[in-house]
Amino acid sequence: MTTQTLNDAALDQLFRGARTVHAFKADPISDATVHQLYDLLKWGPTAFNAQPARYVFVRSPAAKAKLQPALSAGNVAQTLAAPVTVIVAQDTRFFEHLPQQFPGYDAKPLFEGNAALAEATASRNSSLQGAYLILAARALGLDAGPQSGFNANAVNQAFFPDGRYRANFLVNLGHADPAGIYPRAPRLDFDEVAQIA
Repeated sequence: MTTQTLNDAALDQLFRGARTVHAFKADPISDATVHQLYDLLKWGPTAFNAQPARYVFVRSPAAKAKLQPALSAGNVAQTLAAPVTVIVAQDTRFFEHLPQQFPGYDAKPLFEGNAALAEATASRNSSLQGAYLILAARALGLDAGPQSGFNANAVNQAFFPDGRYRANFLVNLGHADPAGIYPRAPRLDFDEVAQIA
């Protein structure tokens, strides 16, 4: 596989020009786009090729009403306005799929008998997959508004009552309303956070 540096327009769309969006236009997101989004994000690397993330694409008025009581007050308007809100959750028994996802050797027993390792792996890698979702959305021309301002227990009770899946974070998706794009906040410089050893 040959790779090359993306051009500046692509880098701006994915990173430099992108913003966390707090208001959305009413433009709908089609089923085809939702499937295309997943078909991109699924290729992001994870430990043992495990794919612990589970996604609920909350789009219908009924599903939005089900989600609303779990939202922090400051996130209600933007979440209800977003054409889609993705619940990025983690499967507590993700390792049951490892024999097909990681055929190199049987990694399933590593997690079956170690709840702490399974929890840490599910959390870390579902978070990675959620980040891939944001980048895939941006690559497809959508804007994203990730949030952790919600009651995870309430989301779990409403959407995952059997307890197998647990909410990690939410991502609003759609096309930005310019009123919901704030000036870019500063980031730490390389020397403040990194070193080359």
